[in-house]
Amino acid sequence: MKRHVGLIGAGNISGTHARALASIRDVEIAAVYAPTLAHAQQLASAHGAIACDSIEQLLDHRPLDIVVIGSPSGLHAEHGIAAAKRGLHVLVEKPLDVTVARADALIDEAARAGITLGVIFQDRLKPDVRRLKALVETERLGTPILANARVKWYRPPSYYAGSRWRGTRALDGGGALMNQGVHTVDLLRWLFGPVRRVFAKTATALHAIEVEDTAVAVLEFVSGAIGTLEAATSAYPGYSRQIELTGSNGTVRLDGDDLAAIDLKDVRDEERPTRPGAVTASAASAVVADTTPHVRVFEDFIDAVAQRSAPICDGRSGRASVALIQAIYQSARTNLPVEIRST
Repeated sequence: MKRHVGLIGAGNISGTHARALASIRDVEIAAVYAPTLAHAQQLASAHGAIACDSIEQLLDHRPLDIVVIGSPSGLHAEHGIAAAKRGLHVLVEKPLDVTVARADALIDEAARAGITLGVIFQDRLKPDVRRLKALVETERLGTPILANARVKWYRPPSYYAGSRWRGTRALDGGGALMNQGVHTVDLLRWLFGPVRRVFAKTATALHAIEVEDTAVAVLEFVSGAIGTLEAATSAYPGYSRQIELTGSNGTVRLDGDDLAAIDLKDVRDEERPTRPGAVTASAASAVVADTTPHVRVFEDFIDAVAQRSAPICDGRSGRASVALIQAIYQSARTNLPVEIRST
């Protein structure tokens, strides 16, 4: 069955979405929306789609089954709700939105409309991340004890200066955490379970922006494990994301997208990593060169729509990272620990 997709947004990330979708069989990019028609036309013309400078025009276009939202983060829920009301399935670039209240509004509308809602957290489908998930789920790691995550990335001043929304509280919702670090926040929670309390400090140390470019948080997990999280766009020249998880049976470490260490009591020789982790391009650039992870997300979502099942990250799961980041921001503002209510 052919799927017709509309792109909401025509910027850098929507270009990535378009390239990924174009490589999937029986998928057609039908329409592209951007508030500036010339921007929509540039992306649409590359994929034989119509260009729209009105969100209503895109949502009313037929045939159309799915919309992929790549607009500024603070507009995700607004655009997703409008699409859900038209009966369209909605796949949202991370984060789901920049506040829990808006995320909840989108989740509620998706449920009311009976459509599939998903969030693009492509790291969940990367092969070594899946291996790490399996080690945790099969209890090879043992009882969770300690988690450390570091996203010491760099963005040049032009990254913010050249955008009307990046680094703004209204449309970016935050800085290094809400935009760049959110992938790792999602993985920490997905791998190690929900967090019950946080204590955090944030700073705007390098960039002339409204929000943080540097953040540190201490996490207390529901399981009793504890952890630390660092996120930055101020760490020149930019280093690969690292996640290290320790349990009662040992420690595993993800370096970039690669499992760099499996130091478990029962580890088999053939399980040990044979290559060091490579520095990922995203550590210093917002441009996505390899669309393979996004292809996996889109294929998973299309299957979920067809099977009427949940995608790899549904709306409720995507909400969790927004709630955790909001709690970190609240802690940084108040200089107090913040409890996270379970949902």
